[in-house]
Amino acid sequence: MSCDISQFPVLAQAGTPEELRQLPQSVLPQVSDELRAFLLKSVATSSGHFASGLGTVELTVALHYVYYTPFDRLIWDVGHQAYPHKILTGRRDRMHTIRQKGGIHPFPWREESPFDTFSVGHSGTSVSAALGMAIAAEKEQANRKVVAVIGDGAMTGGMVFEALNHAGDIHNDMLIVLNDNEMSISENVGALNNHLAQLMSGRFYTSIRESSKKVLKNMPTIKEMAKRTEEHLKGMVVPGTLFEEFGFNYIGPIDGHDVDSLVETLRNMRQLKGPQILHIMTKKGKGYEPAEKDPIGWHAVPKFDPTQFKKPTAQPSSPTFSQVFGKWLCDVAQTDEKLLAITPAMREGSGMVEFSQRFPQQYFDAAIAEQHAVTLAAGLACEGYQAVVAIYSTFLQRGYDQLIHDVALQKLPILFAIDRGGIVGADGPTHQGAFDLSFMRTVPNMVIMTPSDENECRQMLYTGYRYQEGPTAVRYPRGSATGAEQVEALTSIPIGKGLIKRQGKKIAILNFGTLLANSLVAADILDATLVDMRFVKPIDVMLITELAQTHDVLVTVEENAIMGGAGSAVLEVLQQIKLPKPVLQIGLPDEFIKHGEASEILADLKLDAEGILQQIQNYLA
Repeated sequence: MSCDISQFPVLAQAGTPEELRQLPQSVLPQVSDELRAFLLKSVATSSGHFASGLGTVELTVALHYVYYTPFDRLIWDVGHQAYPHKILTGRRDRMHTIRQKGGIHPFPWREESPFDTFSVGHSGTSVSAALGMAIAAEKEQANRKVVAVIGDGAMTGGMVFEALNHAGDIHNDMLIVLNDNEMSISENVGALNNHLAQLMSGRFYTSIRESSKKVLKNMPTIKEMAKRTEEHLKGMVVPGTLFEEFGFNYIGPIDGHDVDSLVETLRNMRQLKGPQILHIMTKKGKGYEPAEKDPIGWHAVPKFDPTQFKKPTAQPSSPTFSQVFGKWLCDVAQTDEKLLAITPAMREGSGMVEFSQRFPQQYFDAAIAEQHAVTLAAGLACEGYQAVVAIYSTFLQRGYDQLIHDVALQKLPILFAIDRGGIVGADGPTHQGAFDLSFMRTVPNMVIMTPSDENECRQMLYTGYRYQEGPTAVRYPRGSATGAEQVEALTSIPIGKGLIKRQGKKIAILNFGTLLANSLVAADILDATLVDMRFVKPIDVMLITELAQTHDVLVTVEENAIMGGAGSAVLEVLQQIKLPKPVLQIGLPDEFIKHGEASEILADLKLDAEGILQQIQNYLA
């Protein structure tokens, strides 16, 4: 999508930050308005993250106007708010390809642009990365500036506080922009605070404060009194006491949609020494009324008509696996007050909205703090509660130590409902659920289940919930389920037992998870035995032994990394029973899987029905 100069007369002149910096400051409000309009038109055409980017338009313009990017380093936390950044950094005409196969990456990506200084997709990484770059900048003595942009939601992560603590201690020059879009901008955060922020970031205020510290250095009593006076005076007008205690100079909050105030404040702050925090107030979805009213619903959108002012909603023929989990959760909670469900800020994505509304006393959002969420569940389990942790595969990676140390080691009966297992599609390599079977399989006391359809998922959730010998995990993919009829009655299934779905000859296909339908196509054509293995751990040793004794070749199929995954478990069984047998492992290769439609990726990886058949035929040739 090109930037039509008749529609975007000023933005068309700012294809790069260098071009933007050539413009007079007086036109920056118009640049912001046109950038917001271009973003609206672009995402409506391509789909993608939406509301967050609308809220960071003025900030993005101001940062690239004041800082000499890419020489100065700009790090975005998570990165879904970085679409305006991509538009201003030479990728404007390719924005229509974002999140699509072969197109622009959905998040900042170092391989894509020198302006993307840190590849990202998970939250809470920006402050640590910025500190590392600030240390490097000081060693180089190149007068390079470093800025991290982080949202108020990501500030809940423990990693952020670890980085703040370190940064405040070693006192390198760096700026953290806290983009706070939780509250609306009220009058008392408007012009007065903007003026105060410019004043407090100016050389006059800073020089007085630094000079006073030098003068009072050898007079501890007076110095302490002056320090307290300064803190109390600042505390009356700014809520920055916490950050000051970490060793940061705190400025704000200011209006994050006033581009002129942002430019003036950032200009002042660029000259300051030591760690700085600028607190800005923004509105998610700014400039597009439906997104302003429902920023969660408009966080990420499919293609839509912006003139209709309503988000299109695809009606899947089958419920999603997330919805299956949400319904199961409500069904069990009706009869069991001991059920307590936890999510690390993924209520909507994990299908927990209805549960949170119907059972608010049994619902806990731990915020973007996966480590805390897992150990919180451990504490509840120690007190006899039935804890359920709903978490994405890619986010459970962040709580792996807690899974081992705080849960499995103590054999605590916690159920992990692992959403987004396998290929997730457009969010790309940071979000593909490629590793969970591998990293969980090595943990003692774990039970790992891979349902092949929604009914099996429902019964496995119940099985894991009732299991009291240790932690369990039910791992299911993103998106619509298979269309299988769900049985309302909840029954536990035998732990570690697979099911033969089709009896054939010579070839046995051992399927783990929702690729079962694709495997069945191959099995029918090859007259192969097809097994729904259901359990990755404990694996069905008796069934594998029987299959190895009665078939010439075994084939394992999983939507997980081949290395260390379910197929590896089958190989380990064959080695233990001393029964050598040719085994073809079909799964995800040893590489990070790029973004694109899930169906496209599965086809490219030969995990669709045709691909599975072709891989088996090639192996047998």
